[in-house]
Amino acid sequence: MELRTERLHLRPVREQDLEDLFRIYGDPATNTFNPAGPYPDIGHAKNVLMRWLQHWSQHEFGCWAITEKDAPAKVIGFGGISIRNFGEVVVNNLGYRLATEAWGKGYATEFARFSVEHGFNNLDLQEISATVRADHQASQNVLKKSGLRFIREIHDVENAAPSLLFSLTKKEWLKA
Repeated sequence: MELRTERLHLRPVREQDLEDLFRIYGDPATNTFNPAGPYPDIGHAKNVLMRWLQHWSQHEFGCWAITEKDAPAKVIGFGGISIRNFGEVVVNNLGYRLATEAWGKGYATEFARFSVEHGFNNLDLQEISATVRADHQASQNVLKKSGLRFIREIHDVENAAPSLLFSLTKKEWLKA
């Protein structure tokens, strides 16, 4: 299943994405607001990729590799909706990470809005959530532009300050 937004091309992740996954998630710049820090090595990236592939296999949705429509061979990020557990809280988690060269172009908002619409219309999810660090204003703005609103703090990273949980129900989305 390959999908397109106005400027982006999305496809399910595949094993061949390992180098791009490590390039983006291993970059300290893309982890400025991530208390867990960048991926330490390619082995860690491979474990994450295997979890993502398993999620696709089990749920038939998950993380996409993101490319620009005009350059479909170059991965500029990863993102999607996945089922995540934060302690006792289980959410349909919207997440994304873009390479630094893709920043400032509105891609995150374009991607997040598309993901919300796809999650409600095509996956029939009843609620979509996202976690963001309290000091990451740019990502908070993306979530707000996508219709999500702050719900509460959530402890999602051990030994770190809480993140902010944003959420949107399908019922709320249909009313907007």
